[in-house]
Amino acid sequence: MIVRTLVVGPALTNCYLVADEHTRQAAVIDPSWSADVILAEVRSANLTIELILITHGHFDHIGAAAEVHEATGAPIVVHAREVDLLQADGGAARFGFKIRSVPPPDRLVQHGEVIALGALSFEVREVPGHTVGHVAYIEHQERAAFVGDVLFAGGIGRTNLPGGSYETLIASITEQLLTLPDEFVVYSGHGPPTTIGAERATNPFL
Repeated sequence: MIVRTLVVGPALTNCYLVADEHTRQAAVIDPSWSADVILAEVRSANLTIELILITHGHFDHIGAAAEVHEATGAPIVVHAREVDLLQADGGAARFGFKIRSVPPPDRLVQHGEVIALGALSFEVREVPGHTVGHVAYIEHQERAAFVGDVLFAGGIGRTNLPGGSYETLIASITEQLLTLPDEFVVYSGHGPPTTIGAERATNPFL
């Protein structure tokens, strides 16, 4: 599996290009900002974008979604409970930003669905608490979890924005992420990667 991380936008958000290394079929996970940077990396890596996977609808995770969708034709995938947030431009105005409005999603997913990408398979897990429809994309064979703003190296997602709940977030982490084996790599929405084992052992919130 190919994983390329692009740190873009005013919130230094991680945008991930994840691909089958044989077919070069790829997904953009959280096309956060700077579509030109994302698309240049796609061309440089000789990838074909087949999917746009959104963990949640905050503006700093969807800022380039419209442009990437237009450039690639890749379907936008998101949980149904995030659609309202997408339609509100991810709350960009609250923070003094303006983004291109995201087109209506092409696929609405729910807990337990599996999304195929070449030889890769991403299990969708609902992990609300940061937002009401936040999901994580889990690739079991490659031991990888793309978790958005739920769990960070040494931290957890903020819960003081609309739709946030500390109790719900902790339950999501405990029931949906900490049930993964220790060796799973956690790719967060901000900051460096970590592992489930490291967070289980050292994260002060857990």
